[in-house]
Amino acid sequence: MKNKLLTNKLIVAIIAMFCCALWGSAFPCIKIGYEMFGIADSDTATQILFAGLRFALAGLMVIAFGSIIERKVLVPVKKEYSKVVILSLFQTIYQYVFFYIGLAHTSGVKASIIIGSNVFIAIIAACFIFKQERITVNKLMGSIIGFLGVIIINVAGVEVSMDFSLSGEGFIFFAATAYAISSALIKKYSVTSNTIMLSGYQFLFGGIVMSVIGMLFGGHIGVVNVEQFGMLAYLAMISAVAYSLWTILLKYNSVSKVSVYGFMNPVWGVILSTLLLDEGKGVFSISSFVALVLVCVGIVVVNLNKDTSC
Repeated sequence: MKNKLLTNKLIVAIIAMFCCALWGSAFPCIKIGYEMFGIADSDTATQILFAGLRFALAGLMVIAFGSIIERKVLVPVKKEYSKVVILSLFQTIYQYVFFYIGLAHTSGVKASIIIGSNVFIAIIAACFIFKQERITVNKLMGSIIGFLGVIIINVAGVEVSMDFSLSGEGFIFFAATAYAISSALIKKYSVTSNTIMLSGYQFLFGGIVMSVIGMLFGGHIGVVNVEQFGMLAYLAMISAVAYSLWTILLKYNSVSKVSVYGFMNPVWGVILSTLLLDEGKGVFSISSFVALVLVCVGIVVVNLNKDTSC
């Protein structure tokens, strides 16, 4: 019954869109958080420390929630230690260290477009590296259509240079690749391990490592007041709730059918940044509408494919 419910296309769409809305809210809330904590745009070390604290707290939230649901303290057994470390390296450490350093050396527009490529990479990894499903015309066409939506919502009215640097655009691409590989790893590990447990401990381990990296490079966060902690807790909750639900979807569905919803992240980011920060091109602009339509069409096209088995 559980399998049938979590593979229902409508249920998958609702849960995935909810996750994307949460992740989309992270874009403006991180900026608000930087202002509240007095973190400069150029202070990459403190940004990594801030992210590390966020993910460590998210890990504790997931572990606590999972333990309550399971009515026992979730602890990985010895054979799962390597899974936690490997998943954390790709999902949290590599992805966000590369992302924060890369973002400091390129524009937000170019970063958003490059990050959008993680859907392609996730499908390629699932099909050719992990052999979890077949590549099909629908998957490719749907991904291309959705990616066009990501490009449109980011470049409309903005001049984008074609410059490339390893520490900028290159690192952002590495971040996208790390996220894509983590999706396939979750699918693989979910066969024999509790996905909530893996989510919690990979966040906790990754958060601690990132916090140490941030401090070693000079990152510093002073005494935290109630308002600041509230924002940090909300950002942690975003990661805890969205990623846990996402891993459950990946357990019961193909990587392509879940990952394609990731195209909605930048769409939600633009919409919520406009509403919360009064920036961007506007919620009701023609470019936003066209982008939303293309992303939705891309999602539908990918999900029209009924045969995703190897």
